[in-house]
Formats: sequence, structure tokens, C-alpha cells
Amino acid sequence: MKSFKLIQNLAPLLALCASLSSQATQVRDMRLWAGPESTRLVLDLTGSVQHSLLVLKDPDRVVLDVVGAQIKGLHRGVPQGAGVVKQVRIAKRPGGELRIVLDLARPIQAKSFLAQPNKQYGYRLVIDLAGTSDVAKPVKAEHAPKDARSLIIAIDAGHGGEDPGAIGQGGTREKDVVLAIAYELAQRINSEPGMRAILTRDGDYFVPLRDRMRRARARQADLFVSIHADSIRDRRIDGSSVYILSQRGASDEASRWLAERENASDLIGGVSLDDKDDVLASVLLDLSQSASLSASQVAADRVLQQLNHVAEVRKHEVQHARFMVLKSPDIPSMLVETAYISNPSEERRLRGKTHQAKLATAIYQGVRDYFYANPPAGTRIAQLAAGEPRAVPVVASETGG
Repeated sequence: MKSFKLIQNLAPLLALCASLSSQATQVRDMRLWAGPESTRLVLDLTGSVQHSLLVLKDPDRVVLDVVGAQIKGLHRGVPQGAGVVKQVRIAKRPGGELRIVLDLARPIQAKSFLAQPNKQYGYRLVIDLAGTSDVAKPVKAEHAPKDARSLIIAIDAGHGGEDPGAIGQGGTREKDVVLAIAYELAQRINSEPGMRAILTRDGDYFVPLRDRMRRARARQADLFVSIHADSIRDRRIDGSSVYILSQRGASDEASRWLAERENASDLIGGVSLDDKDDVLASVLLDLSQSASLSASQVAADRVLQQLNHVAEVRKHEVQHARFMVLKSPDIPSMLVETAYISNPSEERRLRGKTHQAKLATAIYQGVRDYFYANPPAGTRIAQLAAGEPRAVPVVASETGG
């Protein structure tokens, strides 16, 4: 009788265990994205998980153990090798962990994090693999050469890879249209004597936000332009907007730089902060940020004026926000929301090569106007601006759309 009662008492517990087992987190999909400097593996999950990450050598590989997770029919199967990953292997551990092994082509640095659900995805476990050296370390500023240098314009196409950005009602993905506009803008800038464009991404892969800043700083960019396509629940809203960093965002970033300068080799306007006392470092950083914000405002005004000629402008004054990509303390930076991809009419225009070219031309013209009005010393633009006025080159664009 006692045994029967014991079994009765255990029955609810056994049922709960069975229920928890049946509700184990499922890995729905695995996506591998490779860029020129990093590779990212993303696991799409049905719920939150605990995990551990280990980097091993001889041979080089990454071992990921995910506690209590199961794989039952991946949507696209196990991904093929890409980037630094030669092969992806999966096994079930005796302790119940799901083990994923990434065989590597060379040594890497690895980090992982669990991303919370958003509009596009549920829980995601993200593993980032980068080279053993830091991504795009800034180089020391050099004196201007005897021959005047070209201005460097960093063009940042938002999102990319597993991050599609906003998605229009017709399925248009923000990451695709902003990359197309970025290419158009780069073409126009490269056609301008005294200017040269660099892209923070030149394909469909993800670049972390701070790495976008670092890449611009490593190339000693004179201006940073991030391109996006906005989205909002009210599909009637349309128009372009231009943003620069808010004063609050600048203050937050200044605090971060001052706190981390002992371990940083980064430069502010060519001057290292790691050997300066607190007062001097704060003054140097404040001077650099103030100059950068002032230049950002003027340059963004020029771009907004030009956008008003080719598209509806949602906000007729430059807006201020705490966007991460705008936080470089020594590069004037702006973020251009080219249109509302959530608006069906604007979504259709964004897909067309003609409208993409018009938006790129407007941004280019605003950038050009700014630098001809405020030419940095030692640049070819400064030489040209001092001479006779010159016509803006006409760049042929595709028609259609």
C-alpha cells in the first residue's frame, strides 16, 4: 500500500518531467554568414537557452554546447562551410547538451550571445568569429603629403546578413535597397576629383555597429554616412529624414572613452588618450566631439536640402538621436533615412533603380556642397575650391523601376 501511494505521489512529478522534455528548446534553423573580416553563425531557437563556448587549437575549432536543446529537421539543413568555417558538425552529448563543432581554416577569436525576440525573429544564439587581430585597428594620423590628399567618405549600408532590417509589405528588405543606394553613392563620390568612397560592407553580411565606426576610423574617413530605410506601423507615413548624434549620446560615448582609454590605442584626431591625465584627456575629447558634432550638423543640413529636391522630406530639420554608428568622436557622422519602406508607394520606389539613383545623387550633392564650402586643409578639394567653380559631373544611372 505504501508503494502504491509513493507511485501516486510521484506521478505528477513524472508527468511534469515528461512535459518539460517534450517542450525542450528546438533549433529551427542554422544560418552561416561570411564577410571579408568575420563570420557569423546564427541558431534560430524556440526559446531561451544556456550555452558554453570553447575555442580549441591543433586543429583549430570552436565547440558550442547548448543545454537542453534539440534539433528536429532544420529548415535548411546543416549549413555548408563559409568564411573561416570549413565544416559544421552536430552531435548529442551524454549529459543532454547539443554540441555543435565548427572546424576552422585558421585561428580566430570567438564570442557568443543570446539575442531576444524581435519583429523578424524569435530567440537567436549568435556566434561571431573574427581574426586573431582586432578588426580594423586605427592607424596613426600622418602629416598631409606634399601632394594634396583625397577626402575619404565612409558609406555605411545598414543591416546585412541575418539582419534584414525593416521589411516592406511587398517583401522588400531594407538591407538590400540600402546596399544598392550605397553602391550608387560610392560611384558618384568616386567620380568626383578629390573624393574617394569606402564601404563598411560591400555584400550581404552583418557588421557589428561598433565595427562600422572602427572601419571608418581605420581609414581616417572625413565623413561617415549611414544609409537606412525607415519603418513605422502607420503605412501612410512617408518621407526622408537625416539624423546626427544627440548631445546625450555624445556624453555617453565620452564617458566610455575616458573609462577605457588606459587599455586603448585608439586616437582622437591623431592624439592618443591613453597617456593623458583625466583633465587633459577630457578636454581633448570634448574639443574633438564638439568639432565633430558641429561639422555633422552643417553637413547633414546640406544633405537634407538636396533630399528635399528629389523626395518628400518627413522632417525638415536635422534630427538628433543616440544611434551607435554616429558615435565616432572624431568623424562627422550622419544617418539618412531615405524613405519609409513600410509605405507601399515608397517601397515600390525604393525597389527601382531610378529612385535609388536619385537618392544617391541627392546625398552625394549634399556631401559635395558641404566640402566645397568647408574644405579641409591639405586636400585636393581645398585646392579646387580655391580655383574656378567647376561643374558637377553627371553620372549615368540605370532607368526603370
